[in-house]
Amino acid sequence: MMGAMSTSAPLEQTSRPGVATSTFSVVDYVVFALVLLLSLAIGLYHAYRGWGGHTIGQLLLADRKMGCFPVALSLLATFQSAVAILGVPSEIYTFGTQYWFLGCSYFLGLLIPAHIFIPVFYRLHLTSAYEYLELRFNKAVRICGTVTFIFQMVIYMGVVLYAPSLALNAVTGFDLWLSVLTLGIVCAFYTALGGLKAVIWTDVFQTLVMFLGQLAVIIVGSAKVGGLGHVWEVAAQNGRISGIELDPDPFVRHTFWTLAFGGVFMMLSLYGVNQAQVQRYLSSRTERAAMLSCYAVFPCQQVVLCMGCLIGLVMYAYYQEYPKSAQQAQAAPDQFVLYFVMDLLQGLPGLPGLFVACLFSGSLSTISSAFNSLATVTIEDLIRPRFPELSEAQATRLSKILAFCYGLLCLGMAYVSSQMGPVLQAAISIFGMVGGPLLGLFCLGMFFPCANPLLQLVPAHEYDHHHHGYTDALDHCFQAHGAPAALQVVLPVVQCPQLHHRHCGGPPCQSAHWGHAGSDPEPWNHLPCVAKGPCSPALVLPEATVLQKL
Repeated sequence: MMGAMSTSAPLEQTSRPGVATSTFSVVDYVVFALVLLLSLAIGLYHAYRGWGGHTIGQLLLADRKMGCFPVALSLLATFQSAVAILGVPSEIYTFGTQYWFLGCSYFLGLLIPAHIFIPVFYRLHLTSAYEYLELRFNKAVRICGTVTFIFQMVIYMGVVLYAPSLALNAVTGFDLWLSVLTLGIVCAFYTALGGLKAVIWTDVFQTLVMFLGQLAVIIVGSAKVGGLGHVWEVAAQNGRISGIELDPDPFVRHTFWTLAFGGVFMMLSLYGVNQAQVQRYLSSRTERAAMLSCYAVFPCQQVVLCMGCLIGLVMYAYYQEYPKSAQQAQAAPDQFVLYFVMDLLQGLPGLPGLFVACLFSGSLSTISSAFNSLATVTIEDLIRPRFPELSEAQATRLSKILAFCYGLLCLGMAYVSSQMGPVLQAAISIFGMVGGPLLGLFCLGMFFPCANPLLQLVPAHEYDHHHHGYTDALDHCFQAHGAPAALQVVLPVVQCPQLHHRHCGGPPCQSAHWGHAGSDPEPWNHLPCVAKGPCSPALVLPEATVLQKL
């Protein structure tokens, strides 16, 4: 066991770290269990508040009444999982600080969603981001996008479920697969019953736990090795402080180009078009609140990245002074951090439990968001279009069942993730292979008006006549109304689908505004709306008024 913590100089160890199997004390188990129970209690509280009165809008979009602060923390927590908490320090410890340059991508990676993607999705009054793909292209594209997202998130959830359970197994001997099962079922239970509001508020609590757990490791660790200045000095002397690597070779592990520029596209795929994040934007009470929540994520992301990198540097300095045991030297990279934490925090009851709770909080926040978003796209994109007669009560029950079923499915994927190698690299690979094409599809629709589906929903001669007049009218309205430059490319494509969608009472595949509106016409100047009720006035843009006589 180690001696008490010092704030001035490194302490001498009374025993070699890591020789004996690290175990939790009673206090550690209490702290760990308390965090899990509080997360479950928050979810059940929101389930109880709406018991018997939940609508599908409340379950999937929190009734579109969430404020900026909880949405921002939920956006942060959704992809700040145990994968990052374990993977980033291990990356810094092994390869140095080059990965830290990923922070350069956060500015554009969050600014672009705030000013381009959020206005598009919010003004269209969507529930699923992939509804846009049908409005812009056709139903087949929408289904392909939805299925791709489901595949991406189910695979990723396996990684997120497996990582903290592996950590708990390494430090306490707790059964690996029992841990996976407990985590998955608890999360699926409160997500299914409480809906998005429960997910967002548990995310807020779990984000605070993650900050506290990582901060405790940095403070205690830097104190034991002589302070952060000494940590930086040791890392610099041993070549762990990296400069800007400008090598254009794409096969180099990390360079400025792959992190700063490649990271922008990774951030756009996560914060621009990923359903888990888009759903949070759409739950905001106003478009401005959604944009502000995206702004607020930027400094939080920088702090989170900084904390992960500092843990890696502290771990490196610590093991320069206190060499690893044979057991630690043979450990997998994903277990380095947990062995370090248990070595570091021995003799400080409660802190090891807090850090493991921090890992589980990261996983709970990510998994709950995934279960909720998977249930949403399954209902809105795959089930409701085929069964439009589905009642509100039936849709509500079905969303709860789907959230729980996705939880069970992801339990099976946890085994697959155990064969995928280091968790950080596995996660980045998944989002690169699947998130990239999805981002490209949305960008194609928003920024390239010339890209159209092979089969138009209206006769070609009608399309040619009206489309040219529509484009000319929008060119005029941009000058008259002074639309923001960032939206001038987006608005024509956003509004163009209003010429091709159908009304609830109109025949299929006919335009809503060319004399085929059916028995239930809507205002001529509204944006396409997938809501079952009347169109909100917020959906009518000033630019649409110039189309009245087309």
